[in-house]
Amino acid sequence: MTGDLSFISLVLEASIIVQSVLLLLLIASVASWAIILRKRRVLKKAVSGSDSFESSFWSGGDLTAIYREITTGGEPPTDMAGVFEAGFRSFRRLTQQSGLTAGQIVEGAQRSMRVAQMREMDRLEQSLATLATIGSTSPYVGLFGTVWGIMNTFTALGNVKSATLAMVAPGIAEALIATAMGLFAAIPAVIAYNRYAEKVGRLEVRYDTFAEEFSTILQRHAHTAVNSNGKDTL
Repeated sequence: MTGDLSFISLVLEASIIVQSVLLLLLIASVASWAIILRKRRVLKKAVSGSDSFESSFWSGGDLTAIYREITTGGEPPTDMAGVFEAGFRSFRRLTQQSGLTAGQIVEGAQRSMRVAQMREMDRLEQSLATLATIGSTSPYVGLFGTVWGIMNTFTALGNVKSATLAMVAPGIAEALIATAMGLFAAIPAVIAYNRYAEKVGRLEVRYDTFAEEFSTILQRHAHTAVNSNGKDTL
């Protein structure tokens, strides 16, 4: 073991096991940052899209006009607009069928909104589990590298008659790099997971609230449609 304590030298002179641990943690760190940046864009778009849709919806515009606006863009609507589109599309279809009560029509629209909301939440929660896994396991992987490096250091010292600090320091420093790398990979992942999980939870509450309020509006229109012998009055 040489006395060069530079970071690169310590990594290059580390054992294969410690180097493998460092490489694994580096890959985990890069993957977590890729997820963090991508998820940041997705959630920012979801929040802004929901804000924009709510502003348009509660401005008192015609439901059919709103429906046509969000379905003529060429891409399937997402976020809160996707929940509205699924519910209103089901509502329009059911009001054209004869023999259904207002309650049955609204229940059908609510089922469609729940399915759309579940798909949307699954999209927003995608990769969060990976962040949680990286954040929870990286410190232990780094600790494994540290224990292995220290074990090798003390095993090598067993072959010498007298140990000095200069002999021990490189091995200990090499081992502690693994712990530092584990924390480097884990801390951003844990912070991002907690932050994004909170945002996803808030969006879910917003979707639930909108679905309930929209169901109340559809209830009134359903009674009008049933009283008009199933003719779509929207």
